[in-house]
Amino acid sequence: MAADMLGGNAIGAVFGELLRVVLKVTKKTIMYKTKLKQIQEILESNIPILEEIEQLNKKLDRGNEETEKIMEVIRNGKTLVLECSKIRWYDYWRRPRFTDKLTELEGSINYFFQTVMPAITARDTKILRLEIRGLMGSGSNGRIDGRNVSCAIPESLMMPVGLQVELAELKMELFKDGVSIVVLSAPPGCGKTTLAGLLCHDEEVLEKFKDNIFYVIVSKNTNMEGIVRALFNHKRQQYLRDFRSDEDVVYQLEQFLNSIGPSPILLVLDDVWPESESFLEKFVFQIKDYKILVTSRSVFPRFGSTYKLKPLNYEDSLTLFRSSAFLPNQSQDITDEIVVSKIVKGCKGFPLALKVVGRSLCGEPEEIWKTRAMELSKVGSIFEHTDLLNSLQKSLDTLDSKVILKECFIDLCSFPDDQRIPVNALVDMWMELYNLDEEAYAVAKLQELCNRNLADLVVTRNVVSGFYNQQFTMQHDLLRELAILQSDLEPIEGRKRLILEISANNVPAWCMEQNQPSISCRLMSISTDEKFSSSWFFIQAPEVEVLVLNFRSKNHTLPEFIKKMEKLKVLIVQNYGFFPTELNNFLLLGSVTSLKRIRLEHVSIPPSAFTSVKLEILQKITLYMCNISQVFSTSTILVSESLPNIMEINIEYSNDLTEFPVEICLLTKLKKLSIINCHNLISLPNEIGKLVNLEVLRLVSCIELLELPNTIGGLCNLSILDISECLEIERLPEEIGELQNLRQLLMMGCSSNCVFAIINHEP
Repeated sequence: MAADMLGGNAIGAVFGELLRVVLKVTKKTIMYKTKLKQIQEILESNIPILEEIEQLNKKLDRGNEETEKIMEVIRNGKTLVLECSKIRWYDYWRRPRFTDKLTELEGSINYFFQTVMPAITARDTKILRLEIRGLMGSGSNGRIDGRNVSCAIPESLMMPVGLQVELAELKMELFKDGVSIVVLSAPPGCGKTTLAGLLCHDEEVLEKFKDNIFYVIVSKNTNMEGIVRALFNHKRQQYLRDFRSDEDVVYQLEQFLNSIGPSPILLVLDDVWPESESFLEKFVFQIKDYKILVTSRSVFPRFGSTYKLKPLNYEDSLTLFRSSAFLPNQSQDITDEIVVSKIVKGCKGFPLALKVVGRSLCGEPEEIWKTRAMELSKVGSIFEHTDLLNSLQKSLDTLDSKVILKECFIDLCSFPDDQRIPVNALVDMWMELYNLDEEAYAVAKLQELCNRNLADLVVTRNVVSGFYNQQFTMQHDLLRELAILQSDLEPIEGRKRLILEISANNVPAWCMEQNQPSISCRLMSISTDEKFSSSWFFIQAPEVEVLVLNFRSKNHTLPEFIKKMEKLKVLIVQNYGFFPTELNNFLLLGSVTSLKRIRLEHVSIPPSAFTSVKLEILQKITLYMCNISQVFSTSTILVSESLPNIMEINIEYSNDLTEFPVEICLLTKLKKLSIINCHNLISLPNEIGKLVNLEVLRLVSCIELLELPNTIGGLCNLSILDISECLEIERLPEEIGELQNLRQLLMMGCSSNCVFAIINHEP
């Protein structure tokens, strides 16, 4: 019940009580039913907002005084609704008065959620950000951002099919005295991560461990230091000192855990790879009420208690399969029920297989169902790893008629395992690889993959239609493995995409051969770890159109072989390490004559980088969590000459951006400009009014930005202006009325005088 979701904080409890009463009275009375239904819809639709306030209050360790007034209104509203339930048909003379009061209650609730709540949320978010900024300081603690290791509990889910008993058993095992480590073991695709997430949201677990639950996804390349830094930052604690060695990392972890005791602690290490005993040993300490839950394909017998998660039974498998194979209002009458039974049994109770296979059959003719049943019936009684991959492969084969969609699925393996993939990065890739005309078409491809359970969409906050910077996707490691297998079917020289994962400096042998084969791939992805020295080998790949570089080292040099990639259109450079990486050899991009899109993440870009080379056909630049001081400042070339055709610039989470680069105002072909979460940006230059072709201006969460310049009236083609969560902006310049083409003005979470508004002008 929705009302049961509320109650974690004072305001949530009060709203929850009202919602319960409204639901109860609505069932019992005919009078006021419409009005009560409207109040119910308002309350239920705003549950996420109340949960957001609750999370902020927890982080700030306080409540909101501003909410006391609305809480009093809600308490009186509860009394009013109860009184309405007592009105009888013969009390007709009292009905209008109660209708008016219910209308007034509805208006008060609406006003609170539409006006008061956004201002409170924005203010508290600012306070929290400032606290974090103060915590980070200028020392060695690095930065807190979405791309480093996170310790947050995954979002709560409704109870998945068939895990109720398993959840109770796992919890019992974890709560046993004398048990410090529990290994949750099962084959891939069996639901280990889902069960671990459910455990973290269990009421008894939350009651016992409270705010000391840490959830870390341990990907193949995750290092100990990254996890420990994330734990410190999650609790907003300072390190004792910068880490001097691996032993010092372990020592500081022990001190950290002791500091948050004697309260019970739960550390979840999800997806620990086989043969990682030495890695796990570093987390083991003799601390009272300190528990570790490990999920893995392996059992790690040396660490004591093991809970082996079994596949779903037939009844639960059938329920899960039907939920994927049939739409909510679709008839489930299949001519031969035996066919359904064979398919379900062929999936051997593996949730991932049931969901993927089920969705691949949704809407397909009966002949396809029968074919799939025959294929799955050939699988042996023991479902091996290869059997599961083969089962998923059959579902992937259904995409053969949708060639681009299948290629998009395989493209996802270009990014490291267990990492969120920015939707905008996929948009950049797919727009150029598959000649898509609109970004929405690329996002539609991703949405279809998610609908088929081949990927998961992660939205980190409310999004505005047409903007995807807060959207990410993730892929189950088994599906990523399947994508890599698909990618590697052809010989190296004939592959459509080349995926290289390099540990230290151990490069593939063929890269060092004198007679190296010429690579014909259109997409190349190279992932390196923190031990990679940037001593690049040579690759002959003249057909590459998209290059993805994933790395973790503190210094990274762009490879010289980029010069030979004459068809390169998209360059994506991503640092997954804790600190920004010094990016070297930037000047060689001047040799790439086809480059249209550049996306740089978590790197320090050299000064005047974009005015030292001519990128004559470059259309889009995205700088995410980059140090960009002076990056657009004039060097040997004017920015208007180095970027003559740039149409879109996106800058996000750049803490060193205090003044807007006035040089950007010379880029008169610019149509989209986004400055998002740049918390130190104070002002915009008057020259911004020269961007006469600008159609979209987004200045989101620039919490120190004081005002918009009067010259903004010169943006004659501006259709969308978004200043959401610019907390210091108190008013808009009068010249904003000169924007005759303005269609949307977004101001959510601004000052208490500003509310979300959409302005429609007649053409």
